[in-house]
Amino acid sequence: MIFSPSKLLSFLSGLAGQGGDVDRPPEVPAGRRLYVIGDIHGRADLLMTLRRQIREDAEGRGAARNVVIHIGDYVDRGEESHRVLDMLLDDPLPDFESIHLLGNHEKSLLQFLADASIGPYWVRYGGDATLYSFGVRPPAASASAAEFERARQLFASNFPSRYRSFLETLSCAHEEGDYLFVHAGIRPGIPLDRQSPDDLLWIREDFLFSNASHGRVVVHGHSISDQPEVRHNRIGIDTGAFASGHLTCLVLEGAERRFLQT
Repeated sequence: MIFSPSKLLSFLSGLAGQGGDVDRPPEVPAGRRLYVIGDIHGRADLLMTLRRQIREDAEGRGAARNVVIHIGDYVDRGEESHRVLDMLLDDPLPDFESIHLLGNHEKSLLQFLADASIGPYWVRYGGDATLYSFGVRPPAASASAAEFERARQLFASNFPSRYRSFLETLSCAHEEGDYLFVHAGIRPGIPLDRQSPDDLLWIREDFLFSNASHGRVVVHGHSISDQPEVRHNRIGIDTGAFASGHLTCLVLEGAERRFLQT
């Protein structure tokens, strides 16, 4: 399995029943500064630029704990999925804690490694760029099952085992103070301890158009907007970096919210 539902439910059950809207503004715990990075999608160049901005922002601010939270979708669409994974694994920001969440594109990559039948879907939605990044010529979406199986085998041989281990152990939720971080969102009206992992990775309209309080402000990517979307119950930070050139970082400290962007 890509992730353990039992582990996820154990985590989310700790959030359930902790209240809805509160009179005070949402906060992160004292002494922490969070830098939450949106969907990267193979844009290593933008990630490097944003990291410089994060380092400059953190200098001299004196927080006891600087945390970078990556919201998922590191691969596909952009040209440098290989380099992005290298950066995440081998070149983390020094003196920052790093938290990496699973995105739906990482899940699709792992599914293709195990089963070539997902190939036509995956290459239509950005997997072709990842195959190129790892030295594999992607089949056309209309290619035969045999062609996709050959591509899968070559990709599996070119994809480092440590990358696969990294992706297979990613969590799909993280909590800090009054915020819940997931890739796509949550299912409104469903208790937090009963959320489906598929919803956390894939949900769109039912979450995006909901005005319900979720017990935490949900910070997410997955659904592209021109600028960060700030609502009373959610903050969306996927600004379509692979095409727009704008990779967004939400900065949370105490009750303060601000943004960095390439």
